[in-house]
Amino acid sequence: MRIALVAHNQKKDDMVALAIEFAPLLRQHTLMATGTTGGRLQDEAGLTVERLLSGPLGGDLQIGARLSMGEVDTLIFLRDPMTAQPHEPDINALVRACDVHNVPCATNMATARMLLEDLSRR
Repeated sequence: MRIALVAHNQKKDDMVALAIEFAPLLRQHTLMATGTTGGRLQDEAGLTVERLLSGPLGGDLQIGARLSMGEVDTLIFLRDPMTAQPHEPDINALVRACDVHNVPCATNMATARMLLEDLSRR
């Protein structure tokens, strides 16, 4: 599977913890992530990740474009609901693209964990 990983600044530690927890599973799949998140996943979780642009610089849009072309099978986007994001329209467009193209999208730790646990059973 092709898994996209995105995390707002206040959620990057959670993403790294999730990636470490599910590293054996994630290593079996093709991973892409926005810039800083991808760097941390490489450095701290030891994963091979294609790094795209940072979210505010267009990384969310890059993932959305790939998703709309059928090149993303699932998205884990750990969003920070308590902090306004300057690129909120891009974020909303990415989540909407998941709905339009019927791509599983986890936006918090509980849902991300459920999605990855389900993948690990396949």
